[in-house]
Amino acid sequence: MIVRVRLFAGLREQAGFSERDIEIDEGATCATVAQAIDELAKPLPKGLAFAVNRAYAEPTQVLADGDEMALIPPVSGGSCRLTDQPVSLDELVAEVASPEAGAIATFAGTTRSRSRGRSVKYLDYEAYEGMAEAELERIVGVLREKYELCAVSITHRTGRVEIGETSVAIAVSAPHRGDAFAACREAIDTLKETVPLWKKEVYVGGEEWIGRGS
Repeated sequence: MIVRVRLFAGLREQAGFSERDIEIDEGATCATVAQAIDELAKPLPKGLAFAVNRAYAEPTQVLADGDEMALIPPVSGGSCRLTDQPVSLDELVAEVASPEAGAIATFAGTTRSRSRGRSVKYLDYEAYEGMAEAELERIVGVLREKYELCAVSITHRTGRVEIGETSVAIAVSAPHRGDAFAACREAIDTLKETVPLWKKEVYVGGEEWIGRGS
């Protein structure tokens, strides 16, 4: 059977092709197909991700005739992290800086003093650590497939965040401003919907847990 293999970034340059139809045996998995690509150096890089038909897949996923399998290298430049310390947008901008970048777009989400008609004292963020970082990396991988980017960096606070402090910061560098703006906006919109993060709004005289999408 035949599957189409797609490569990106450093893997594409190393192999000398961006996509190729490969004949494989029935029962072949993503991992076995990747190992069989002679042009790629072995061992394959740590943090390598797989996608089948544009959805993330495990290395052990069995492929079917006509599938498209993508090898997504670890994100180069930038990072995704959770922290209980104050966030510096300037540091994120420095992380994504690149001689190839014609634009750097940023977003900073800050704690406001009023929400839902009530006076806010502070916010308290809780994350499903491990899964949250993995989902942030997945979002970055999708953005890098969709847009022409140099680097992406995302940092989200956990724990107590005071009024006026930054709770989430994003920096995106790209050769062109359109891709930088679009990817930055999509990053925060997707993050709020899919990353397992929750916040407690602590008001004057009460508190409330707010789920994803808030």
